[in-house]
Amino acid sequence: MKITRTITVPGTPPALVYAYLSDFTTSEEWDPGTLETTLVEGDGGVGSRYHNRSVFRGRQTELTYVTVDLQPGRLVVMRGDNDTVGVQDTMSISAGPDGGSVLVYEADFRFKGLAKLATPFLRGPLRRLGDDAEEALTRVLPQL
Repeated sequence: MKITRTITVPGTPPALVYAYLSDFTTSEEWDPGTLETTLVEGDGGVGSRYHNRSVFRGRQTELTYVTVDLQPGRLVVMRGDNDTVGVQDTMSISAGPDGGSVLVYEADFRFKGLAKLATPFLRGPLRRLGDDAEEALTRVLPQL
C-alpha cells in the first residue's frame, strides 16, 4: 500500500531538504511513529544501515533500514524491513517557487505473512500516519 504526500517548502532550498532527509536519524523529528533511529553501520551513504524503533497502532516494532539511493539535492530512498513488513520511503526533492523546495514523499508498505491479511484494515491508520508525517515535515523543513 502506497502513501504519497506532496509538500511545498517555502524558503528552504533543495540542498538543505536533501541534507536533512538523507540523515535518516532525523526521522525521530518528522516521522510520527518513530521513537528512535540509530545509525548502526556505514557513514550515512548508500548501504548504510539504521536501527529504527517505532510504534504503530499502539505496538512497538523494530525495523532495519538501509539507504538504497542518494542523489544529492534530488532523491533519498530508504528501505526498512522486519518479519511482518517491508517499507520503501522515497523522498523526491525539486526546486520550488522563490528558492524553496517541493518534496514528494512516498511510503510503500508491503506486509508479510499473516500481517498481509490485515492490509485492508490498515489503510485508514496508514493514511493518518501519512497525514501526520506531512504535518511534521511541513512544520520542520521551513526551519532548516
